[in-house]
Amino acid sequence: MIVGIEGSVEHKEPTYVHINVQGLVYKVHISINTSNKIQETKIKLFTTQIIREESNNLYGFIDINEKKMFDTLLKINGVGPKVGLAICSTFTPETFSKVVASKDVGMLKRVPGIGPKAASRILVELADFIVDTTEDNQDSGALGEAIMALESLGFKTDTIRKALTGLSGDTATLVKEGLKKLQRL
Repeated sequence: MIVGIEGSVEHKEPTYVHINVQGLVYKVHISINTSNKIQETKIKLFTTQIIREESNNLYGFIDINEKKMFDTLLKINGVGPKVGLAICSTFTPETFSKVVASKDVGMLKRVPGIGPKAASRILVELADFIVDTTEDNQDSGALGEAIMALESLGFKTDTIRKALTGLSGDTATLVKEGLKKLQRL
């Protein structure tokens, strides 16, 4: 499974980019938001690899939250990579989080390929979609790892976030302190 790619841009279109990684050129499908952020010739993208019987595609994102949004959307029945990228192209993760929180079907219907039924289904299934908007990358990485660790133990994401609110430190510290708080909740 390819989870990231780093190399130089050989060719760029609004919906895909060719990245040369030591002589091997990969076609990576990207959202319009990611395309707009690519200014340098050397780039690093977080990727999701989707292998199907007839294809093996890479989908790349500069922002880790956009990748998480895409991966979350793919879990919804009836939402494939094409619609997932269309949503990522239409909304930033922060804006999408607000659309989901306000249950704004009208905004979601603006995305090409999404009708009223699909918009309603997406909003119902993503009722707990939360974006990590922490500015400090080190804490953000440790916080994300701590959340994943606690989720793997069976705790719910919203409960974990409440427990970790106000805490800082490395992943091990966050998990340890989070477990103490979760026992009290």
